[in-house]
Amino acid sequence: MSEEKILDNTNEELIPEQETPIEENASTPEQETEVTAKLSLEDELAEMKDKYLRLYSDFENFKRRTSKERVEFFKTAGQEIITAMLPVLDDFERATKSMDTAKDVSAVKEGVTLVHHKLKNILTQKGLKEMEAQGKDFDADFHEAITNIPAPSPELKGKVVDAVEKGYFLGDKVIRYAKVVVGE
Repeated sequence: MSEEKILDNTNEELIPEQETPIEENASTPEQETEVTAKLSLEDELAEMKDKYLRLYSDFENFKRRTSKERVEFFKTAGQEIITAMLPVLDDFERATKSMDTAKDVSAVKEGVTLVHHKLKNILTQKGLKEMEAQGKDFDADFHEAITNIPAPSPELKGKVVDAVEKGYFLGDKVIRYAKVVVGE
């Protein structure tokens, strides 16, 4: 507050002017509302920051956990199929031992055929399907043409004449394309 000096006529002394005191802590209702709103916004901001940090840490934990699970899955992904194939391996070992001492070739041939069927059945149970290629129209989505030959008959033009290597599906996905000879 500025002090202005007023001249007193009686003594001709300068006397500081007295002002009525105004309370500095007193505020208007608008100021109180503004302060309350500011405090409420600060509280809300702090709450949002806390929620953000918690969400971020939850996401980081999720990423770490799924990464660990993925690594563990890849380590044991083939366990089920390998466990199912162990009896076939045992059968092949028995067939190999019996071939050393076998005198009857037809019995060995029959044993190997049985092991082959057992292997095919196990793989079929696990979702493996053979791809039929012979006599079908050539389709690059399923077949890999290794050569073209003149078609033996006009109806075999653009069709698979011979399958050199079978193709396979696992479920509906092609896991190996059939290597085929196409008629021109």
